[in-house]
Amino acid sequence: MDRQKILDQVRRSSEHLKGIFGGDIETIISERRYGFISGVCKQVVMRPMEERLTTSDKIDRIVINRVFGIPIFLFFMWLMFKFTFIVSEFPMGWVEAGQEWLSDMVGGIFPEGSIPGSLITDGVIGGVGSVIIFVPLIFTLFFCIAILEDSGYMARAAFVMDRFMHKIGLHGRSFIPMVLGFGCNIAGIMATRTIEHRRDRFTTILVNPFMSCGARLPVYALLIGVFFPEKGGTVLYSIYILGIVIAIIMAKIFRKYLFPGPPSPFVMELPPYRMPTIKGVIIHMWERGVLYLKKAGTIIFAGCVLVWFLSNFPWNPQYSKDYDALKQKAEADFASGLVTKDTMDETIANLGNEQAREKMQKSYMGGLGRIIEPVVKPLGFDWKIGVGLFGGFIAKEIVVGTLGTLYAVGEADEESTPLRERIQADTWPDGKKIFTPLTAFALMIFTLLYIPCVASIAVIYRETNSLRWPLFAAGYTTALAWIVAFIVYQGGRLIGLG
Repeated sequence: MDRQKILDQVRRSSEHLKGIFGGDIETIISERRYGFISGVCKQVVMRPMEERLTTSDKIDRIVINRVFGIPIFLFFMWLMFKFTFIVSEFPMGWVEAGQEWLSDMVGGIFPEGSIPGSLITDGVIGGVGSVIIFVPLIFTLFFCIAILEDSGYMARAAFVMDRFMHKIGLHGRSFIPMVLGFGCNIAGIMATRTIEHRRDRFTTILVNPFMSCGARLPVYALLIGVFFPEKGGTVLYSIYILGIVIAIIMAKIFRKYLFPGPPSPFVMELPPYRMPTIKGVIIHMWERGVLYLKKAGTIIFAGCVLVWFLSNFPWNPQYSKDYDALKQKAEADFASGLVTKDTMDETIANLGNEQAREKMQKSYMGGLGRIIEPVVKPLGFDWKIGVGLFGGFIAKEIVVGTLGTLYAVGEADEESTPLRERIQADTWPDGKKIFTPLTAFALMIFTLLYIPCVASIAVIYRETNSLRWPLFAAGYTTALAWIVAFIVYQGGRLIGLG
């Protein structure tokens, strides 16, 4: 019998077995092999009397059920995000109030309009503080993930998803790195070392950045807090699910065209369910959360200071109007009784906003923004958002830190206005709102999908031992982010959501 006849017979036999047992051939063979081993063990091994079905077995009858397994997993994910937003709401408010108090206190030490004062209040406190405010949210999310891992459920999630993962050319072992990517893509990419076959490992590496890491959470939290306060958990859940769906689609494409071949079988031993200990959960939460704090104190700090410099210099640009003289005139009109105090305050505030906008436009950052804005404007983004996304290549948290720094420039008065209020009030030159719910959702999608942070790119290079794949990951994720955000924003405007 020649080789082709053998291959044809193998294919027919595989299809026959799939029709009988309703599963892929690798899983069928694995189940029968381990079933045979189990039968032999029962015949030759003497064991003391034990319960036929343990508590873990009884729970697994429901949790890893073919029909209910995936809906249960999705419900737990939704519950986790809902719990995260509800629990962290008040601590975030306390941190925000502390940031405002610190900014006011430090700002009073320096002369008004001084460079050191602006650097500390706008660059350091305004930029880094805009990221620190989300520490309670991130720690709460890591707390929930630690509970799922320590209880033994996360291993069940991999088992439940194995059948589905096979349909896109991967297996359950790829699911664990993808779940770890929710905490940090770097950890998820490094976890692919446990995948034996190159095609499975490389595919998992390339789609892992779509698992929304904790660094993106500040961007979501900022925008959800402004535009979707009543549906925060649901909106956040939809963003995470979208990342999973995009990863599934791209994995299917990669396995078909870049890394063709059959998926490898997946066999794992499920640990018994355990009650998570407070100490263990807190340790795991702290180990992951402290990485976020370290980034805030190093990479994010440096990035925010750089953004402050680029957005504040030249320090005294050539303005189109004498704003100081116009403000003095408004005060003189009030002193003469020509206008009311409310009118004077409104005039000074409008002049301050106009001066701040002109200063940003004439800064180094404004020059960079004008280069970026034509690319991002079809997505509903202005140059400040574009610059924030540009800084996100260093670390995704810098997107919020950059916006915090940019919107702290050119304050009309000495009051420290929260970042959420600033972005809500910002307008295009024609007076239309820059940020709308549709723009915010498109921005969250773009943040979810576009280029991984520089640390993730470095890890992809190290894990693949090739410059080709990190460059490919950077290019295709950014292109995909632009396309999806464009469809969402322009499609939303067509149906009247803009």
